Amino acid sequence: MKKFWNWIKNSDDTRILRLEGPIDEESFWGDEITPQMFRDELESGEGDVTVWINSPGGNVFAAAEIYTMLRDYKGSITVKIDAIAASAASVVAMAGDKVQMSPVAMLMIHDPSTVAMGNTKDMEKAIEVLNEVKESIINAYAAKSGLSHARIANLMSNETWMNAKKAVELGFADEILFAKKEEEPDSDPADPENPDEPEENPDSEPGEGEEKKPFQKDTAGHLFSSRQMDLIVLNRLGVKPEDVGQKYTEPKKPDAEPPADPKPSAEPTPPAEPPANLGPVLDMDGKTEDGSIPYNILMKQLECMK
Repeated sequence: MKKFWNWIKNSDDTRILRLEGPIDEESFWGDEITPQMFRDELESGEGDVTVWINSPGGNVFAAAEIYTMLRDYKGSITVKIDAIAASAASVVAMAGDKVQMSPVAMLMIHDPSTVAMGNTKDMEKAIEVLNEVKESIINAYAAKSGLSHARIANLMSNETWMNAKKAVELGFADEILFAKKEEEPDSDPADPENPDEPEENPDSEPGEGEEKKPFQKDTAGHLFSSRQMDLIVLNRLGVKPEDVGQKYTEPKKPDAEPPADPKPSAEPTPPAEPPANLGPVLDMDGKTEDGSIPYNILMKQLECMK
């Protein structure tokens, strides 16, 4: 009998089992010596076991017996697929408490097959047996992956080949060997609990060649727009905002006066009446008769105060 497994004892007392080549190429199921030999070697030691698999499959009943032995083992079982675990070998892989795949490894599941001969009754019996064997294999796949019975049955009927990434996504494997774990950031830049991270002002735009500086809040005062400053000045002057621009209008510039006569006339010229559009008459302090301030003077005062 040609053995398809080999035990290797590592330096750190970790037990390593390698399954290579077809499972039960000559004989395993149907005899008593070969399965008992595998069991004796498995139970000859203690501790965790790492099972490396590189097998295209083989006898489904031999694979089922190895699966049961590994599941019944008291220590932890880690399965590592380095190249391929197809057909019956994929059933053995499901015995691992943790299944790891090389990034270049493949996993394949499909419906069981057999060779039958005889009459119609024999063919019908063979079909019945194959259906039951498929159900038993589905049990192993479902226990590991958590997929539904119908989903697994469909994957098997379509002979599904899975790379390491797909096998992990579907739940047939747990990890990809040699994959670097993504490093988690020390702190979230947007975390408000991080006081060292300045907040950015979304309303400001940096100029050319300038870096966008964070908005710094002035704790000693407040920021006002020009409109707010104007309202404060109007309030101090005792002028209501609604009176500005409504009660008074900016006077129009008078037409250019004709050049003065170089020869003064004998009779004094009476003072000309102010044009109607020059605005209200002002006192010496810049106020009108009713005590208000014209719009143009008020705006100049505001500009000087800014």
